[in-house]
Amino acid sequence: MGLARAPASKWPNLNAGLLPETVLLVRRIAGAKRHQAAAWTGQEIPEAYQPITGPLRERLRTAVRDPGTLADLRWMVAYYGYGYGCLPCLALPLWPVGLVVDGVWCGLLGRDAVVLPLISRLADLDARWSTALLKPSPTARLAERVEELTETRAGAVAAHGAELRRIERDLHDGTQARLVSLSMRIGLAKRAYDRDPRAARALLDDAQDQAEEALTELRHVVRGIHPPILTDRGLAGAVRALAASSGLDVTVRVDGLEDGDRAENAPRAPAAVEAAAYFVVAESLTNAAKDSGSDRAEVQLARTTTGLRVLVRDEGRGGADEAGGSGLLGMRRRIAALDGTLLVTSPAGGPTVIEVELPCVW
Repeated sequence: MGLARAPASKWPNLNAGLLPETVLLVRRIAGAKRHQAAAWTGQEIPEAYQPITGPLRERLRTAVRDPGTLADLRWMVAYYGYGYGCLPCLALPLWPVGLVVDGVWCGLLGRDAVVLPLISRLADLDARWSTALLKPSPTARLAERVEELTETRAGAVAAHGAELRRIERDLHDGTQARLVSLSMRIGLAKRAYDRDPRAARALLDDAQDQAEEALTELRHVVRGIHPPILTDRGLAGAVRALAASSGLDVTVRVDGLEDGDRAENAPRAPAAVEAAAYFVVAESLTNAAKDSGSDRAEVQLARTTTGLRVLVRDEGRGGADEAGGSGLLGMRRRIAALDGTLLVTSPAGGPTVIEVELPCVW
């Protein structure tokens, strides 16, 4: 019996399906060379690839049009010439010559090696050429940046929507309910004023208490939008006040920031950066007081050459999870919207460390 053969119409689809896999293989080979060159030079070579996902047509389009793939192919062609051709041809004769010449020159005369260092220079040349060819092109970096901004913008929109829903919920369930109760108390007092002044006075006293509670809740909502103390005392002063009212024994360490009256004329980070740092500290301390089981925490604020660094640490039980509703996802979205980074370290048994880097110009 003859071997079964696939219909001719299926061969183009098979070849088309192999193309994305071939591109992924090329990326792995180029990635290995990046790691090798980075290990030799001590400088990382960034990658900028478009993800190959989706239906076959979309994967083919990405594999063909990705600037990173074109750069990898250009490197492979060039490396075939200098990586397997001229540089090895130059390096191989140097080994026996170097062993003889440098053996006598160094071993007998005590001089520095002359020939063998040339092999290291050839390796430097290989690393420099590979770095230049494998470094992402401006087009690839731009595409990566656009994709990153698209993701952070979506996260910022989601965080903004969640914040608006929280404010609406706080106003509806808190302040609005207090004001409705206040209006009812005043209406009852007006009807009872002529026939029972004492009862009317009691209703007015109750209405005054309701008004004060509504004002307190309204101030709480305002602080959730942008704390006035952050404007008045700066980030350091606002965090100290936050730590004092958190219910935990919080140690605040400040490096390069001013608080209190001195913060008014001192250089400060942009308002959006200060607000993001403040809410990270507030959310972290709230989580520590509620979930960690520890009664101690530490907050560090530091001004750096590139921005602001925030670190919150507690000695609790650890195990913080973004999917567990601990507010970490909201913090990450808020920080990402400012091009910042958030690193959470929370092994089982603790400690939990939340470290934030926010870029800004002082």
